[in-house]
Parts: sequence; C-alpha cells; structure tokens
Amino acid sequence: MTISPLQQERAKYQPKLPHSLRGAVKIVEGEKTQSVDDQEDIAKLFPNTYGMPLLTFEAADKPGGTGPVNVGVILSGGQAPGGHNVIAGIFDGIKKLNPESKLYGFLGGPGGLVDHKYMEITADYLDAFRNTGGFDIIGSGRTKLEETDQFDKGLEILKQLNIKALVIIGGDDSNTNACVLAEYYKSKDAGVQVVGCPKTIDGDLKNEMIETSFGFDTATKVYSELIGNIERDANSAKKYWHFIKLMGRSASHIGLECALQTQPNVCLISEEVAEKKQTLHEIVDYIAGIVAKRAANGNNFGVALIPEGLIEFIPEMKILISELNDILAEGSETEAEFKSIKDEKLRREFVAGKLSAESSALYQFLPAGIANQLTADRDPHGNVQVSLIQTETLLGEMVKKQLSEMKKEGRFKGKFNTQYHFFGYEGRCAAPSNFDADYCYSLGYTASVLIGQGKTGYMASVRNLTAPAEQWIAGGVPVTMMMNMERRHGHMKPVIQKALVLLDGAPFLHFAANRNKWAEETCFVYPGPIQYFGPSTVCDQPTRTLQLEQA
Repeated sequence: MTISPLQQERAKYQPKLPHSLRGAVKIVEGEKTQSVDDQEDIAKLFPNTYGMPLLTFEAADKPGGTGPVNVGVILSGGQAPGGHNVIAGIFDGIKKLNPESKLYGFLGGPGGLVDHKYMEITADYLDAFRNTGGFDIIGSGRTKLEETDQFDKGLEILKQLNIKALVIIGGDDSNTNACVLAEYYKSKDAGVQVVGCPKTIDGDLKNEMIETSFGFDTATKVYSELIGNIERDANSAKKYWHFIKLMGRSASHIGLECALQTQPNVCLISEEVAEKKQTLHEIVDYIAGIVAKRAANGNNFGVALIPEGLIEFIPEMKILISELNDILAEGSETEAEFKSIKDEKLRREFVAGKLSAESSALYQFLPAGIANQLTADRDPHGNVQVSLIQTETLLGEMVKKQLSEMKKEGRFKGKFNTQYHFFGYEGRCAAPSNFDADYCYSLGYTASVLIGQGKTGYMASVRNLTAPAEQWIAGGVPVTMMMNMERRHGHMKPVIQKALVLLDGAPFLHFAANRNKWAEETCFVYPGPIQYFGPSTVCDQPTRTLQLEQA
C-alpha cells in the first residue's frame, strides 16, 4: 500500500494522554445521577443502569492485576475524524491491563455484531491506521440495535469469542442503543459490559460531562479552511456572493464554529430562526439587506453560511413539509393522483390546491426547482428528504428575486452574482487534528479503564479540554444521565437529548455581538489548513466554541 509523506510522519505521532491515564488508575465515585428529564420513565426502563455515579480517574500508587479481557468494538453511523485513534486507545489500554487481551472489530457497524461478521485487530494491522481519518479499519453502518432478537444474536458471537465488553463508538442514537444493550445484558446477567464513546462532527452530543464530541474539531477546521479560501477568492475577484451550506441537520454548531473562525458576512443559526419564529420572507429580507448595504459601499461580493437543517427550523416551512408528508403519504389517493401527472408545473398546481391557504401561498412562493424537490425525493418512511433540499440555492435565488424588486424601487444599485457550495463529506474523514488525535486516543484509553473496572452503561468522558492534554480529566458518565423521552415513529422512546446551540451561551453571544460589523465590513479570517507540526499554540488549539464556553 502506498502512503503519502504526511501519513508516514503522522504514523510516528504519539498522542498525548491525561496524567491520570499514564500509569496505574484508581476510580473516584461522584454523586449518583438522574436523567435530564422524565426521571420516573427512564428509571423504569433502566432499572439496572439508572442512577449510577459519575466516575473520575486519578493516578494510583500501584497497578491492580487483571486477567486477559477480550473486547469487541463497533463503529456506528457517519464517519468522524479520530475514530481510528479511539480504537488504538482501546487496544493499547486493554494490552496494558494484560498483554493477552484481544480486540475484535465487528465489520460494517452494528450489523456486524448481529450477522457475526468480525475480525481480530492485531498490532500490525492497527499500526497502519493510527492518526488517520476515516472508519475503514473495520467499516461503519447505520443498523440500529433496538430489538431483543438482535441483542440475543449478538450475544451468541460475544460468548463464542469470549468477549466480556463491547465498545460502541457513535452519536446520540448509537449511544442510546448502547445503553439499551447494556441494560438488557445486565438484566440477563450475560456477563458482557457495554461502554460508549461520543462521536459526531455535528457537535450535538455534548453536556457538562461531554464537552465536545470527537471529530467536531477536525471537521470544522477543514470547513473553515475551505470557507477562508472562498472568502479570499471573493475578496480578490469582488464579483460573487458565495452561499455555503454546511452539515448539521439537527443543530447549527458547525455553522457557528465556522463563523467564529472565518467571520463571514452572513451566518444563519437555525435555533435563532426557530426562537424568533422567523419566516422565509424575513430571512430573505435580512440577507438582501446585507447585500444592498455592502453594494452601497462598492462591495458586490460576500459569503453566507447556511446550516443544512435550516428548512426544518423555519416554522412555516415545518408546517408545509408536514402537510406535504400527509398529502403524498404512501398508498394515499392523492399520492396516486400526483404520480399520474407527468408535467411538473401541473404537479405543482395540483399540490398547491391540496394545501392549506398559508402553506399553499408559501409553496407557490418557492422557486420551481425547490418546490419540485419537496415533492420528489422521499425517504423510506414517505417523508421529505430535507438533507437533499438545496437550501443554499433556495435562499440565493430568492434573494436575487428580492433584489430585483429593490432595484426597481431604487433601493439596490449593485450587482448580485452567486456561487453555491455544500461542505459535508469533505470534513468527515480528514486526518484528525492533534486535538482530535489526542482526545480520541484518550477516549479509547478511558473506555479500556472502564472495562477493566467492570463498568457498564457508561460513556467515556474526557473533560477540561481547553487545558494542555496532561491536565485533561478522564472518567465515565452514565448514559442514562443524558436521556429524556421523545416521540419517535409514533412511540415514546428513551433517547439522549440533542444539544442545540444555546442562544444565551458564550459562543453565540460573541457571534451576535460581532455579526453586524462582519456583515457590512470585510472582516474575513483565513485559518488555512490544519497544522500537525509546529508550535502548540497553532497545532493543539481547540475550537473557538470550546474556548468561549470554558473562558
């Protein structure tokens, strides 16, 4: 296999560990915990793993001996930079517990556990993946572990391989499933521990004990480099407005972090749109107003950041999408009639006639291409696939239409030309930053300590992340502590509560205090590529979000 010069050098990098993980470790138990909401319901569902204490690791005088322990690991959901280092941390940690310990990787995500597809991860195999991006070491998948027959099938192979602990590396849904699995195996006295690790580039798996999910740092640095490059191009050519959609369907953490790093002219925050109940008209007016002000100063260019999930946070759009889902529900008479119409304009007229007056007016206000997208691609549940809607194009085209009206009224005298971009997959498998390489290795090592101490139903936690790595605080947080009850597919289910952008939080307040200046003036910042070698102030810095939150 041919590897790049950078990969050769990165293979030599030894991730930094907190002081408490460098030698023998003792666990200090903290307070008993309860779920963030719906305590009674969560406690009933998790009688064996609810109310467990917070755990903090401290350096111990002498190591405790332990026998060999076989561990399984699963990568679940979308990729995030640093996943390979989590696995490296687990491997090194269990080998330190006992050199005879073995690590097995289940292939292709949770489905590999159910289908008994696995491989032993050896030192030689693992070494090629240290400090690299991607999940290709064992692959990932989106199978949800929710049914008891899946748990039982998984238990068969765990028993066959003598696996005593399973680590699930994933986001909020994957870690919810890990907790359900931990509870089930505990209730059956199966002798299998389950530990989770917090992964998602979206940044929406966070709380007081999980300061950030891994991958967020690297992904936002990759996007910010690209945004900075585009800002420099815009400032050089001075003739385009660039509308950039960024990943983050359920929350706007990526958009906010990239705005803090690059200082664009516009950045929409979905949570603020929902809080203020802003309409699509108001959002378009806001952007058009900034374009007009910049044009009046001779600046016919700019950069706007748009979160992927914006559409679902606009109240009127949410209602429209809900009505469309009902009208075009699979098997309905209206769906059959809609499909029989071949002309797209007639299709739009048919749909408009079935909507409520308010939704019909909004639907007809949309550009034809976007209206077609809303009625075309459906997911397996028959719902609009919001992630496929080109929100950046929608806003750009509507702003263009608004500026045309403003020009007729003499309120806009500039030029408006657009370029559209979507940054998503570009950031998910980048080589992890030093921060993520260190953080992920520490998370994996933390998971190995939790396993060695016989813990189950916990998520690995590493905190104090704005300090140097040796001062980080490792430990474990019960997954039930992060849960509440939410309606999913018509049923109330326990889930880890998603962390949205806090409008009274330091990162948003800093952004809000500066955005008017960034809008009218050209205050672009060009972060450049991730630096892996050099001064710590450049190479090891955490996200602006973390710095502001911990200030």
